[in-house]
Amino acid sequence: MKFTLLAPAVAAVALAGTTLTSGVAMAQTPSAPVSAAAAAAPYCGNGLTNVPAKESVKIRSTPKVKGTALGVWGKGQKGFICNDGKSIKGEKYTLCGKTSTEWLYGINNSTNVKGYVPRACMKW
Repeated sequence: MKFTLLAPAVAAVALAGTTLTSGVAMAQTPSAPVSAAAAAAPYCGNGLTNVPAKESVKIRSTPKVKGTALGVWGKGQKGFICNDGKSIKGEKYTLCGKTSTEWLYGINNSTNVKGYVPRACMKW
C-alpha cells in the first residue's frame, strides 16, 4: 500500500522538478563597448591601388597614435587605400614631417594587414 501512495508523490516531485528546470536559461550577453572606428570600418570596395608609404609606419586598429599596432607598412611598400582615399578624422599626430588628424584605412599588399595609417605618410 505504501507503494501506491509513493508513486504519485514521486511523479509529483519529478513533475515539479521538470517544471522548475525545463525553461530555457538565457543569459544576457553584456554589451561590450565598441569603438566607433571598429564599428564602422571604411568601405573597401573602391579605392586606390599601389599606394606606397613615404616612410615605414605602423598599421593601427584605430585612427590613433596609441591604437593597437597590427603590422608595419614599410617604406616603399605598396598597398590599397580604401574608401577612394577619403581621409578619416582621428587623433592628432606629427609624423613624416607633418602634423595632421587625417588617417587612411588600407591594406598592405605585402602582408595583407589592414588598418589605419597616417595620411601624411602615404604617397599619392
